[in-house]
This record gives sequence, C-alpha cells and structure tokens, in this order.
Amino acid sequence: MADKQISLPAKLINGGIAGLIGVTCVFPIDLAKTRLQNQQNGSRLYTSMSDCLIKTIRSEGYFGMYRGAAVNLTLVTPEKAIKLAANDFFRHHLSKDGKLTLLKEMLAGCGAGTCQVIVTTPMEMLKIQLQDAGRLGKRKLQTARKLMPETVAAGTVETKSPTAMQLTRQLLREKGIAGLYKGLGATLLRDVPFSIIYFPLFANLNNLGKRGAEGPAPFYVSFVSGCVAGSTAAVAVNPVDVIKTRLQSLNRASTEDTYSGVTDCIRKIMRNEGPAAFLKGAYCRALVIAPLFGIAQVVYFLGKMKWLQLEKNKP
Repeated sequence: MADKQISLPAKLINGGIAGLIGVTCVFPIDLAKTRLQNQQNGSRLYTSMSDCLIKTIRSEGYFGMYRGAAVNLTLVTPEKAIKLAANDFFRHHLSKDGKLTLLKEMLAGCGAGTCQVIVTTPMEMLKIQLQDAGRLGKRKLQTARKLMPETVAAGTVETKSPTAMQLTRQLLREKGIAGLYKGLGATLLRDVPFSIIYFPLFANLNNLGKRGAEGPAPFYVSFVSGCVAGSTAAVAVNPVDVIKTRLQSLNRASTEDTYSGVTDCIRKIMRNEGPAAFLKGAYCRALVIAPLFGIAQVVYFLGKMKWLQLEKNKP
C-alpha cells in the first residue's frame, strides 16, 4: 500500500541516495574484484583480495583503492534509482489485490534488470578501465625491469592512467556511442538473471520479518535480507560477470588473451584457465554486493517512510 502513495520522483531520489551510500562503503572491494577477475594464468599479480588491497595501497596510495569511484558515484545514482524504482513499478502493475506470484516477482525483477543496463553498461565500461589501470601499470613496470632495466632506472616508463573524460572522448571519437556500450550483451546476461534472483528473494525474506500483516519490516530485517539476497544472486551470476569484465577491458598485457565476443571469451577461458576461472572474484563480489544491497535497501525503505510521513503531514 505504501508504494501507491509515493511518487516516482521520490522513489528515484531514494534509490539514488541508497546507491551513493552503498558504493562509497564497498568500492575498494569492487576494485579488488575487477583486478582479480582480469588476471589470467601467467600474469598473476595478486593472490587474494587482501593481497590486492595491500599492494594497491603500497603502490598507489590509499586513494588508489578508489580508482574509478568518481564514475561510479556519478552514474550509480541513476543506475540504482532506475533499478529500484523499475522493480517497484513492475511489481505494482503486475500485482493483483496487492499480491504477487513468484513468477510475477521474477518478471518484475527481469524488467528492472533490463531497464538498468542503459546506465550500467557505460558506467561499468569506464569504471573497469580505471580500476584495472593500476594492475596494467604494474605489469608494464615488471616487464620493463626484465627487458629494459636502464629505462626503469631513468624513470621514463609511462604508467599514467587516463581519466574518465579522456576515455569517454576517445571511445566516442573512435567508435561513437557504441563504444560506451561494449559488453552490452554480457551485461544483460548478468543483470537480468541477478534481478530475477535478487528481488523475489529479498521480498520474501523481508516479508518474514514484517510486524503484522501490513506493517513494514524493521530496518535490520531489510538489511539482512538485502545482504543474503544480494550475495546469493552475486555468486550465482559471477561466471557472467567474469566474462563481462574481460570483454569490457580495452587494454590488456601483451601475454593476455583478447576476446571477440561472449562465445570466444568462454572458449578461451575454458581452454587456457579451466572452469575455476569463472569463479574468480566471486567472494569479493559477494562481499561487495551483500552490504551494497543491504545498505541500499535500508536507505531506500527509510526514504520511503520519510516521504510517506511528509505526505501524511501535508495540510
């Protein structure tokens, strides 16, 4: 009933604030996930999430853990707003007498996942280049030390990473708007199943903690429900996330494979790295998504309650 009284702009604002807070809290873990997923056999720099974060701080400083954060924080507001608001929209229009079957909950999640890729794809495209720049720079230095030690000693090896604006201009100049949407198919293959799993699971877990038939669940129930549903969905779609990350990485080390599409990526990963490679970064992704969606759902629902209170107090 509460959803019917809240305007779409209010939902978009709530979703945007929820996304900003969540991303700020978990971004360093997301950076570790990207770098671990992009590692191929023979080019391993990091052995684990903690090893990646420690080496990142040592070589790039504390703020090195937030490479690409500006892009994410800029675009996560519309991305999370679209995702959460679209799910509410589809649930409202698919419900009958305020009730939804599991199939309709999954359809609502599918709709939300499909809508969000409009923003998710370019956001992830830029974020991945910036997050992976430190790993590639370190690889470049290691190679130079072996082949051209005098060049490294002279400090003439260029390892500076581009900015988000430079990347955007380059992609638009070379490939047009399609350049920002590289990996769109893989993003759909990840985000649609994620939302199909996440939203019904969250809604049902959250309903278990409701105070009475109509009362909202306490904030801590929404947080735990978001964490459990988020981590479950994240691990389930991690193989596709690995594929998406590899496809959207424009720059690779000379010894690393390049990919022409989803099928080519799957074939080369299976042949060169084995099935276990599809689980790279899975625990990092679970650690990112669990608190991200837990925090997002709490902020989103608290925001909804605030908007309802404001509407109620209007003269």
